[in-house]
Amino acid sequence: MNETMPNGSQAKRETEDCEQPVVVATYQLTRYYGDGVVVRALDGVDMVVHKGEFLAVMGPSGSGKSTLLNLIGALDRPTSGRVIVNGEDLTTIRDVDRFRACTVGFVFQLHNLLPTLTARENVEVPMHGQRISKSQMRRRAEHLLELVGLADRMNHIPAQLSGGQRQRVAVARALANDPAIILADEPTGSLDTQSGSEIMDLFEHINQTQGTTILVVTHDPRVARRTRRILTMRDGKIVDDHPVQDAVWEDLRDLAHSRLGEMLLKEEDEALLEQLGVTTPDGVAALAILRSWLWKASGGRGETI
Repeated sequence: MNETMPNGSQAKRETEDCEQPVVVATYQLTRYYGDGVVVRALDGVDMVVHKGEFLAVMGPSGSGKSTLLNLIGALDRPTSGRVIVNGEDLTTIRDVDRFRACTVGFVFQLHNLLPTLTARENVEVPMHGQRISKSQMRRRAEHLLELVGLADRMNHIPAQLSGGQRQRVAVARALANDPAIILADEPTGSLDTQSGSEIMDLFEHINQTQGTTILVVTHDPRVARRTRRILTMRDGKIVDDHPVQDAVWEDLRDLAHSRLGEMLLKEEDEALLEQLGVTTPDGVAALAILRSWLWKASGGRGETI
């Protein structure tokens, strides 16, 4: 581990991302529910996503991450604030259905495939109503199923596919109309560990080879770490936004933002040494080094999020 993180290749990726056009921008975005006791599901969210980014929005249940995704995807309307997606202000769009079909691809925790249609036919569904012939639809669907590794399962109905394969079909369907962004809400939540990892492999491959912008909503840090940027939400606000670095650095960030990390950063040495049973000079020196790294991992704030 060295002190010059992120490394050169990562810093280059971050610079390249920032030079790309903006795909999503929100300005003081709010979403309140209830007439009596008001629930502030989103409370003044500002964020920017550039073309080609692969990022995660994570946080505990009720933090507002799925509400944010729904507003970006035009599945809900904000109480106040603005959402700009691919240059269009969602508050002024008249044909919301067409906007969603052409601009946003959705992948949910449950695949939501039509049970009587084959994998290919399911991928073709979003293309209906577009200016494209049936033969073009078929070729596009076949190409996308090849892309997600299901060339030999095109004519299978969902009941003949595993959970991971169904989710791959859902990913191919999300790509059907070449969207500006894919919004994935807990896409690995109903899968076993291996299948979930394969779905994240697939997202990474699509992002790198197709340049597709992908935003993943998750509560799982392991999933979030597979992306290149993590936004953390709590109580309707974005409380942290950082580029994903190497595994050790991410572990240090997690520790810095834990109760133990708070103790290591804030407690007086004598009290902490007594609690940990660290009394030797080597132990004191090691603790000082760890505290230095935790301070850097916490962004120099010395506080939890």
